[in-house]
Amino acid sequence: MQSLKFINALSEKLNALATRIEVTGHNDAAQSRFDHKLFQSRGTGLADYLAECRLTLQHLTETAQQGRTEQVAWLAQRLVDQMTALARELATLDLRRRQAPVAAPVDDYVKLAEHQDYERRLMTLIRDRESLRQNCGDRGRQHQLQQEIAALEGRLTRCRQALTRIEKLIERRENGGSIG
Repeated sequence: MQSLKFINALSEKLNALATRIEVTGHNDAAQSRFDHKLFQSRGTGLADYLAECRLTLQHLTETAQQGRTEQVAWLAQRLVDQMTALARELATLDLRRRQAPVAAPVDDYVKLAEHQDYERRLMTLIRDRESLRQNCGDRGRQHQLQQEIAALEGRLTRCRQALTRIEKLIERRENGGSIG
């Protein structure tokens, strides 16, 4: 019964948020606006994220009806986080509209050099942690070092993906191709 009242309150707040979004328009952005852990949507309009919030509310309602309290708590927190992020985005929308897009684009070669430096430093860190892990006798410390290595390897993978994107961008610009 308590969860039903809470879900109804969330639903009302979501409807109010939807009204605010409708008033401001759907405002497409150049890229997705939120953390990928918060929203699965890769859309660029606020309506895309609002639709995902409605889906989360629907899952929350169904889960509450099934009596799965742990999942209800998790979904409720997720919905609150999503709605808070949307409200914050709406609050800063006017500020962004007034700001002139004067920021000069960062030189792609500078970005390339920075990412190459990140890559080099990450590889050094991985080698250092691997060396420590191999020479460590404590299993707990070895496990901790292995987790650090895995995290560093994930960062290295993302760094290399960014490097590839930057290199392709530079190549397209040098060949006179379109950017995008």
